[in-house]
Amino acid sequence: MNPPVAPDELCVDAFPTYIDGQPLAGQKVLIIVENLPLPFDRRVWQEARTLVAAGAQVSIICPTGKGYEARYEFLEGVHIYRHPLQIEANSALGYLGEYGLALFWETILAWKIFFTRGFRVIHGCNPPDLIFLVALQFRLFGVKFLFDHHDINPELYEAKFNRRGFFWKLMVFFEKLTFKAATVSIATNHSYRQIAMSRGGMKPDDVFVVRSGPDLSKLRTVPPEPKWRNGRKFLVGYVGVMGEQEGIDLLIDAVAHLVFDQKRHDIQFCLVGGGPSLDGLRQQVARRGLSDFVQFTGRAPDDVLFEVLSTMDIGVNPDRVNAMNDKSTMNKIMEYMALGKPMVQFDVTEGRFSAQDASLYAKPNDPVDLAEKIAGLLGDPERRAMMGAFGRQRVENELSWSHQVKPLIAAYQRVFHR
Repeated sequence: MNPPVAPDELCVDAFPTYIDGQPLAGQKVLIIVENLPLPFDRRVWQEARTLVAAGAQVSIICPTGKGYEARYEFLEGVHIYRHPLQIEANSALGYLGEYGLALFWETILAWKIFFTRGFRVIHGCNPPDLIFLVALQFRLFGVKFLFDHHDINPELYEAKFNRRGFFWKLMVFFEKLTFKAATVSIATNHSYRQIAMSRGGMKPDDVFVVRSGPDLSKLRTVPPEPKWRNGRKFLVGYVGVMGEQEGIDLLIDAVAHLVFDQKRHDIQFCLVGGGPSLDGLRQQVARRGLSDFVQFTGRAPDDVLFEVLSTMDIGVNPDRVNAMNDKSTMNKIMEYMALGKPMVQFDVTEGRFSAQDASLYAKPNDPVDLAEKIAGLLGDPERRAMMGAFGRQRVENELSWSHQVKPLIAAYQRVFHR
């Protein structure tokens, strides 16, 4: 068993390919992800490669997905096992079916990996808060459970379905069981850390904040591509999931205000990403006569993502203010800041913590104020430059993945030494 290493022994200047001292040498880890394939899930992929750089043997169980159909791959030192998941849920009962199928495959593959490669820790990434059911099967063999808290599922359920009731209570129950089963948990921010201690009953020393910081060696600025502006002077970009809780309907309302009320025909909007609401949002834009001002790319490869990020003048984060979004850190904010782009968003706790002076903050869920903030920022190039530079510096100095290596390794040292 390796003794803990001092934090300053870890390299934080760039994404690690080799961590001096190999603090996790000889350790074996199984990561389970239900909702995204690897390496598409950037946060988990960064965690996995960092663990490999620290000397650990890492296996991952995840679903297949477009472009990631192979049932097994060995990439950058990581063993990836994928399983089919044909169900795409859009109701509470649908989610139960999806999660049940995922648990079946996760169990089968976990036992296969246990008897072939072995593991001492199961690193479970929610949603859903059900992966502890796989981890408990291996407790008699001394395998510990590390919970990687990506989403607060009771709040996520309420945001998606706009109600509580039986299934909401079920989410609360599964969350409690997940924290109870975990030896250590990882929180993406301090709001989630507080939930782990208050609702989850975990001790402060067992909860580590590991933010979803961008890998600055992967995110890059490329030459601007004029086609995304559609012949207009300004480009406003959105990067993220197209779902009900993302507030894109409020962004469309803001676009309508700019186009029809303010007669602003010099602003193009480009929305990058896929999701269950994408088709409905496209139809909504068409019905409102905004198709020429709003372009949806769908799920896009990195070259398209980098082109849009590099070309846009500002980013927008229309996540509506609710209990879920107020406590959650959105990856899009980090990506805007990493490329030096100022942004406009509604005033949510973790969004303000991350962006600080890199963002303007509109009144909660007010599309008119969102539109006015967008127009005002587009009209002030000096302020945009100052905000963009502040955001880039904040990512470099505090939020990038290189600054998350220490707490991630510390979480693993804690779980292995308990």
